[in-house]
Amino acid sequence: MSAHCQLTGREPGFGKTVSHSHRRTSRRFDPNIQRRRYWLPSEGRTVRLTLSAKGIKTVDTIGIEAAVARIRARGGKV
Repeated sequence: MSAHCQLTGREPGFGKTVSHSHRRTSRRFDPNIQRRRYWLPSEGRTVRLTLSAKGIKTVDTIGIEAAVARIRARGGKV
C-alpha cells in the first residue's frame, strides 16, 4: 500500500535522523494512512478509500459524497 492519501494528497516527507553523536542518516516520515470502506448511496455501493487520519476527519465533516467528488476532481479513481 502506498503511503498516499486520496483525499488530501498527503505523502511521505523525507529528512534525517540525527544521533547523539550527530551522525545523520536518511529517514522517511510516513503519514498515518488507513484503508476505510464507506457506503456511497448515490451509486448504491461501498467504496474503499486510502485516507490519512486528517482525510478521515474531513470525510466526517463534509460527507462521503463531497469527498468522492473532490477525489474525482483531482483525477483520482474511486
